[in-house]
Amino acid sequence: MAPHSKMDTSCEEMPTEVPDGKSAAMAPALSTAPLVEDNDWDLPELQDMGVKWSDLDTKGKILRVLLTVGKLICLVGLLYMFVCSLDLLSSGFQLVGGKVAGDIFQDNVVLSNPLAGLVIGMLVTLLVQSSSTSSSIVVSMVSSGLLKVSTAVPVIMGTNIGTSVTNTLVALTQVGDRSKFRRAFAGATVHDFFNWLSVLVLLPLEVATGYLVKLTDLIVTSFNIQSGENAPDLLNVITDPLTLSIIELDKSVISGIATGDPEAKNKSLIKMWCKTFQNTTLQNVTVVNCTDGSCWELKNVTDIFNIKKCHHIFVNTTLSDMSVGLILLFGSLLVLCTCLILIVKLLNSMLKGQVAVVIKKIINTDFPFPFAWLTGYIAIIVGAGMTFIVQSSSVFTSAITPLVGIGVISIERVYPLSLGSNIGTTTTAILAAMASPGETLGNSLQIALVHLFFNLSGILLWYPFPFTRLPIRMAKALGNVTAQYRWFAICYIILCFFALPLLVFGLSMAGWQVLVGVLVPIVVVLLFAIVVNVLQKHKPQWLPSCLQSWDFLPLWAHSLEPWDRVVVVMAARCCCCCKCCNSMTEDEETGKPENKDNRLEMKDNPTIPAEIKEEKKTLDTPEILKGTSL
Repeated sequence: MAPHSKMDTSCEEMPTEVPDGKSAAMAPALSTAPLVEDNDWDLPELQDMGVKWSDLDTKGKILRVLLTVGKLICLVGLLYMFVCSLDLLSSGFQLVGGKVAGDIFQDNVVLSNPLAGLVIGMLVTLLVQSSSTSSSIVVSMVSSGLLKVSTAVPVIMGTNIGTSVTNTLVALTQVGDRSKFRRAFAGATVHDFFNWLSVLVLLPLEVATGYLVKLTDLIVTSFNIQSGENAPDLLNVITDPLTLSIIELDKSVISGIATGDPEAKNKSLIKMWCKTFQNTTLQNVTVVNCTDGSCWELKNVTDIFNIKKCHHIFVNTTLSDMSVGLILLFGSLLVLCTCLILIVKLLNSMLKGQVAVVIKKIINTDFPFPFAWLTGYIAIIVGAGMTFIVQSSSVFTSAITPLVGIGVISIERVYPLSLGSNIGTTTTAILAAMASPGETLGNSLQIALVHLFFNLSGILLWYPFPFTRLPIRMAKALGNVTAQYRWFAICYIILCFFALPLLVFGLSMAGWQVLVGVLVPIVVVLLFAIVVNVLQKHKPQWLPSCLQSWDFLPLWAHSLEPWDRVVVVMAARCCCCCKCCNSMTEDEETGKPENKDNRLEMKDNPTIPAEIKEEKKTLDTPEILKGTSL
């Protein structure tokens, strides 16, 4: 264990005095000082505080069995509602931003820029909250000839990044406990860092060599692959009865907008007719602007007859797609957060004593020597299989994130599970592509294989050798930061998944000259900072004396401590304003003055002398960049 800083020791030696005869109602502390050690990533011991099985009588044993069975039934029900709420959340996002996503895809000039294509794939996946939906749009555009396969590759890479935001948001539900939040956020962002690092290496390589396009084209042309069946609906068979009774979408509208269908823009995404019949006949059609005297020509005309209406809640609604989408977003987020909180509480109550020991041993124990190296690859296969069953990498990674937080799964084990999840979500796309008609089978299958080989290439880069597993180290470094400064988790999500992509997209719209002129200096500065951090950690003598630490910079430029003080002050003012408003309301209602002496409010270490505050050590380097120097 690392020794405590002087500031922590001083805080422990200075008790706060409470006047005699006065009661102390202690308000929550506003300090964001770290409560966990940086190097302690061991899984916690889940203690069994109940009565042992051997000490129970017959009635007690029956009650415990019934209680355990009831908890299991509740857990299965909560997991079912959790998966359904994710599906409805995706539907809500598609209703709110689906047509915007189709319009974004329609700009082929911007998509021709690889970096812009990457960002567009990411933004569209964030808008619709479904990588399968955004991937299907790309496949439709490639099949219709609007996009080349080489142009669509960066977009597919972007969808890989966009789908990893869901489990990162799920980790925020455990923000109340620093230790749990530290593990949960690291377990969620290990997936993010894998995708980001893979793109940083493989996108330039693909632009320079086109190896993914060449490899997948070779596979598609070498094997005489015939059209197969649709992807099997495994989990959807269970969830569809509930989700389709609430909302059913016509996803072809988004694809139609992306492919330039003028009629699609006026259609609603909410499906009204679930069963239709198409009849194609040869008819005389009037020719517009005829000049040769013959104003008629024979054409195939397709008429669509509505047969059976859908039975979901919004089938006869007069609300707009935006209004229905906002209702679904609010309701699904409420159900999602409620289910996650209850799932964590149920798991905490169930995974105790011998049960916790057995589960943790099964999940986290490696195979005996000399087969220990196989354990991670088995975890990859398990992750791929589970994702194939649930048909969503977001569902699988979001489901295991709470388990990481409560200490059942280690960061080292969740990493290969997440890698397997990336592979599992591509197998479903491959099966779906094989169900395409013969004229579009080649392009559809090639795009699906690009997604698969992109993830396989990333695994070869960042998993086989322990020293290459940088995502684990970077995720732990970010976990340390977010445990100490929990507000930084929100900043990370906004910066990485919204602000940075929108900045790149805006610069791409301005032209590649502006994009290069702005991004190149930023990339150079970041690379310089990373190299200096690595040298400061391992070879400080190679650097000039001024660069052996970041002390020459202003404190706010190399430490989060000043920003933390700003957040603490803002939080304190908000709390004070809320307390004052509540007190004034109570005084008006009761007509009695507030007794301020009966409440002891804890501020951010108010009793620490100025001399001790000045001696407090600040971070010499940004904590996230430290992850790259480990």
